[in-house]
Amino acid sequence: MSPSPGPTRTAELTSLPDDTLLDDAARISAADPEGLLRAAAGAGAQVRATADAAREAGLDRLTGLRPRALVLVTSPGLGPAVAGLLAALLPACPVPVLLADEVPGWIGPLDVVVAHTDDPGDRLLARGVDRAGRRGAAVVLTAPAEGPVAAAAAGNAVLVAPRMPVRPGFGFATAYTAGLLALSALGLLRVDLDAMADELDREAERAHPNHESFVNPAKALALRLAEHTPLLWGLDPVATAVAGNAAQALATHTDLVCDVADYQQAMSRTALHRAAVRATSGGDIFADPDDFDGPATAPPRVLLLAVRADPGDPARRLAAETLPGADLIDPAEEITAADEPTRAAVLALRFDLAALYLGLAAGTAGGSGRYAPATA
Repeated sequence: MSPSPGPTRTAELTSLPDDTLLDDAARISAADPEGLLRAAAGAGAQVRATADAAREAGLDRLTGLRPRALVLVTSPGLGPAVAGLLAALLPACPVPVLLADEVPGWIGPLDVVVAHTDDPGDRLLARGVDRAGRRGAAVVLTAPAEGPVAAAAAGNAVLVAPRMPVRPGFGFATAYTAGLLALSALGLLRVDLDAMADELDREAERAHPNHESFVNPAKALALRLAEHTPLLWGLDPVATAVAGNAAQALATHTDLVCDVADYQQAMSRTALHRAAVRATSGGDIFADPDDFDGPATAPPRVLLLAVRADPGDPARRLAAETLPGADLIDPAEEITAADEPTRAAVLALRFDLAALYLGLAAGTAGGSGRYAPATA
């Protein structure tokens, strides 16, 4: 018999973060009355809807432009993760790429600005969009259709308003798609958005609540993260950028604290790296892998993320030798024909869903505020 909703249900869910909970679809559904899992699983639909909205908004006016600079604005929320990922996808960009908290004062008619916000009243961004528009810069903006930001964009920017009602914090696919379309129009990146949407649909299907953890990649990842301190270390710049979005998702839906770095940087964090080596050494084959001989905190769980790296990559080889027990998450092993933007999107969605499964189990996901916990 399913537990009744309310505090009693939450207490029971919190006490058992394991596969017996996650594999009980009825309990997960009862813990998710707002449909958060369903909202996250609509990433593929967001891609299609955003592509249609961008075409109608006239984003193709960027076609053929050769900007002096490409400014990716890192507004609070999803902005830093989306901007970081777009920049990482341009390793040899012929155009200077700048990540900025706000539209810079030197913006001019030869520049292109790409920005995203879930906050229709973000006045700092509204002022920046207005300034960029008045100075003749091309602006691509994903934001709600009403409010000061939208008003500033009117006549001054390509405003791609979400066509699907999406809760704040759930619009990664929308912002990412608009950014990719801007890069594509500028001739800086090729992307197959139809294929991306299809792969995101397949990932959402694999992660459906009715699928048990041994065949559900998001549930399996959630179980690996539960009651640990995740060390999300990237083996290439794109994977490290996705790890930044994963940290945002975990902080939005769970109370897990995690570390994000590329592996070279992680090695410079000597004390933490030593702890990771101990946690992944597997010296005693009879030892409990969750036992951790260290401070009385959640033991570390090392996850090595790869999007661009290949099996012969030096960073991957070094990480495998140093951290033999670490988890390697490499979408290329599962979707071999997909391009880098698609593999990054699939990995981001997997972490989003894993964070939601953990948050629903602990009662920390959801809430009426922008990123408010369920108990707020």
